[in-house]
Amino acid sequence: MGMSEIFGETLLSKAGETSTVDALKGKIVGIYFSAHWCPPCRGFTPKLAESYKTITAAGKPFEVVFVSSDKDDAAFTEYFAEQPWLALPFAKRDLKAKLSKKFKVNGIPTLVVLDEEGNTITSDGREALSEDPSGESFPWKPPTLEDALGEEVIQADGDAREVQEIRDEVDVLALYFSAHWCPPCKGFTPKLSATYEKAIAAGKKMAVVFVSSDRDAGSFKEYFNSMPSSWYAVPPSDKRKGQLSKLFGVSGIPRLVVLDAKSGAIINGNARGAISSDADGTNFPWKPPSIADMSEPEGINESASVALMMEGCTKEAQDALVEAVRPLAEETKREGELLFFAATSPEGAAGQVRKLTNLGDATPEAQLLLLDIPDNGGFYTLKGEVTADTVRAFVASYKAGSLERQQLS
Repeated sequence: MGMSEIFGETLLSKAGETSTVDALKGKIVGIYFSAHWCPPCRGFTPKLAESYKTITAAGKPFEVVFVSSDKDDAAFTEYFAEQPWLALPFAKRDLKAKLSKKFKVNGIPTLVVLDEEGNTITSDGREALSEDPSGESFPWKPPTLEDALGEEVIQADGDAREVQEIRDEVDVLALYFSAHWCPPCKGFTPKLSATYEKAIAAGKKMAVVFVSSDRDAGSFKEYFNSMPSSWYAVPPSDKRKGQLSKLFGVSGIPRLVVLDAKSGAIINGNARGAISSDADGTNFPWKPPSIADMSEPEGINESASVALMMEGCTKEAQDALVEAVRPLAEETKREGELLFFAATSPEGAAGQVRKLTNLGDATPEAQLLLLDIPDNGGFYTLKGEVTADTVRAFVASYKAGSLERQQLS
């Protein structure tokens, strides 16, 4: 995607409007989501400015575009005057909202770093720059799987095993981020262990690497010894734990990342829910369904999501609607635009979704929501019967911008 497609034809410089293409040609671009009223932003902006000056003075092709969340033009103008880079014109509020949604900005300050073609290098430029203020590692490309996982992992007996040997032997490599002190982890580990054993017994080729967040060697050893003896581990003191967590965006545990062992491609970035509902391992390798269960709505806070609210429907009606809507869900999954969730019981997020949208109690008929939490908590409600055709029309209207936006309470 070209820079003009991302930012529009013009940006704002200290001298006035400037061509986006000319200003950003050949540059690594940091999109700086910030605001004058935000104390953390005002603390980070001087640090970013100092790094910007250092990096550009060294001849490195770096540019920053300030995307403002200020409340009015006057605040934007005052804040931009302190900054040595470019800005998205404040009047382009619709484009600002699109950028926030595109890059899944849930809080500020956020620094997203793009390459010359407009592809994302890292969504956590703030942390990258804080760790490397002089830009020695510019443009802060995240480590590859090979870099982050390293050459060897340890076995239950303490011996090392080469990672490449393991990957050559199996089809699926699972990284299990967990810790002895974490109650949800200790509840999930036996489930994962049992499902793993059944998958192996069924002839599936899978390896698990425990990536430990334990606080000391004793706790790590005790916990690792409670896991299947054929698992491997990265101990808690190893820097690879942090690199792997950053690479896969792990901010909480337990987390199970399932990878294609040969290519390293992500099969399921958070397979905890899939494993919990598949005790026999029959759904190996646990590819995310096109319509996920609302009980564990992974990604709902980061992406616009269609929610089939069916807690009050019969099992037969639930299954029929899910199957009818599945082709649309698979289409949108390929396009990467929307997620789909089905609430079939009150467990998980369903109750909170009903509360936040004022949808009311579950009914014998299905209800439909489209949650756009990245759009500052927006949502849309279908009024009428929920069928495959009405869901498709509803989604098309959302994409066309013709639905009435409501605000989560």
